[in-house]
Amino acid sequence: MALWSSDTPCSCDCFVSVPPASAIPAVIFAKNSDRPRDEVQEVVFVPAGTHTPGSRLQCTYIEVEQVSKTHAVILSRPSWLWGAEMGANEHGVCIGNEAVWTKEPVGEGEALLGMDLLRCGPCPPSSCGHTRSLGLSTDPGYSLLQARLALERSSSAQEALHVITGLLEHYGQGGSCREDTTPFCYHNTFLLADRTEAWVLETAGRLWAAQRIQEGARNISNQLSIGTDISAEHPELRTHAQAQGWWGGQGTFDFAQVFSLTQQPVRMEAAKARFRAGQELLQQQQGGITAEVMMGILRNKESGICMDSGGFRTTASMVSILPRDPIQPCIHFLTATPDPSRSVFKPFIFGVGVAQAPQVLSPTFGAQDPVRTVPRFQTQVDRRHTLYRGHQEALGLMERDQDQGQQLQQKQQDLEQEGLEAVRGLLAGEWAPPPQELGGLFQAFVERESQAYA
Repeated sequence: MALWSSDTPCSCDCFVSVPPASAIPAVIFAKNSDRPRDEVQEVVFVPAGTHTPGSRLQCTYIEVEQVSKTHAVILSRPSWLWGAEMGANEHGVCIGNEAVWTKEPVGEGEALLGMDLLRCGPCPPSSCGHTRSLGLSTDPGYSLLQARLALERSSSAQEALHVITGLLEHYGQGGSCREDTTPFCYHNTFLLADRTEAWVLETAGRLWAAQRIQEGARNISNQLSIGTDISAEHPELRTHAQAQGWWGGQGTFDFAQVFSLTQQPVRMEAAKARFRAGQELLQQQQGGITAEVMMGILRNKESGICMDSGGFRTTASMVSILPRDPIQPCIHFLTATPDPSRSVFKPFIFGVGVAQAPQVLSPTFGAQDPVRTVPRFQTQVDRRHTLYRGHQEALGLMERDQDQGQQLQQKQQDLEQEGLEAVRGLLAGEWAPPPQELGGLFQAFVERESQAYA
């Protein structure tokens, strides 16, 4: 199986700060999505909806059952697939996923991608027998809700965890995660956050372990990181490890130690260094972590967190502020462009008047899309959206002409600061715009960034 090679991207990074690590009474979430350098990532708004009972939903490769109601979501996703690398919903739930390789074999058979799991899928009653390990309700009515999307059907991080683990049990995970004829397959780790707490979920096939984060800062970086501090787990996790000869059955059970590959590939070793660097950067800011601090971490090139190497780079970034006060809105900053060190984090807020920003939506190709035709990925299509095209021209200018490049980068920084100041005023109660203006905030900043590149 061509599941991992020295060329495969192994460098996403997710971060979360839970009070008292945060400077304000809010959970702060952040992620860099590191993908093949020419892959376009779009930002997609999906409104809340109601659906016909018994209808089916097409994901990247397979169909799943639809549910009757779904929440509104904002997604940052590789434009060729259905799922997402990171996103948030109207209830303040944020999720980011990352690739991981373990002792469990990774199959090339098409199932749900980790990016689909982040966004999609029902949890049938037959697949949810493990819910007692999470301390969640096992009432049949709860299971019969058939939660469709980790984001679209979850109102808390813990509920999203329940959805994803149910999907793993029912459908499994699999399929190529790159728009290429050479299969690129992996298992997934997830960072899930809401207004009150965060969860780290790490998977190995259908097996999984989870750690609850109720205070402090945490990061994940393309490796198993849950050791003995396991808050919830698959009921067969330890018996499977023992049957495989990975664990003796007695004494301490360290999930990362038991399930990690004995011989780590070079790039997985690099992920360890990046993980430690992320820990140090968070530790340096303990008690003072803000959205700006997270943006600075995502822009850190020395650590490799802001990546541009070996044919891969940071293709999109996201930072979210999730206030403890339920009256205050959650704010999500998204770039929709590669290289956060030369991109603008633009604020998005759910509310009245929110609509899709067309400048960050990639063109579609219907039934002729290379991901839809079999065999897949035999041809290439141009998926660049309007903002991506303008941003690429801006990057070229920055590299060709130092003076003009500096002026353009200053415009980026000024625009981002304007958004951050508006958000600070909003959270402090100093700025109270009409709901329609809040709903159009992201669109307004996208338009202004596009004008700067024109």
